Amino acid sequence: MITLHNKQFKLFISQQQIKEYVKQVAAQISRDFKGQTPLLLPLLNGAFIFAADLMRQITIDSQIAFARASSYQGTASTGKVHFDLLFNPDLLRRHPVILVEDIIDTGHTIARILPHLQQYNPPAIKIACLLHKPDAFQYPDMKIDYIGVNIENKFVVGYGLDYDEMGRNYPDIYQLAE
Repeated sequence: MITLHNKQFKLFISQQQIKEYVKQVAAQISRDFKGQTPLLLPLLNGAFIFAADLMRQITIDSQIAFARASSYQGTASTGKVHFDLLFNPDLLRRHPVILVEDIIDTGHTIARILPHLQQYNPPAIKIACLLHKPDAFQYPDMKIDYIGVNIENKFVVGYGLDYDEMGRNYPDIYQLAE
């Protein structure tokens, strides 16, 4: 168990399991983009650890750039997404893009970001995430191309995921204790 602010969290996914999920996603990306140079676009702050591990496991040439997106306050989504590109958007025109998320629950963040990326006409846009909450997902027409693992709709921290900016540093993933 760990305590962050006033909440208790129990071990949910070990760092060894996380490594296996990352390897699986990287293998799929390496196969699908063989002969191409995809641009990984992790959404900060949460996806930076997953993106670093993912990039090290991808066996083809790839590039990375960053964007910032935020929608959470405490343990709930605010429903408002703030989005900023932190690089020259010309990269989007030259490379297929893999939008990298730590977790996709409702899908609101991705749904609001995709139109911003599509305006640059990249050769392709794919979506990758470590964790997906299918029971919370609200966009049945949106395809998530690469999923490490589906989880139940419970709040998690660790491996880049936070509770009010705390807990990102844990190598395992913890679930909110009931």
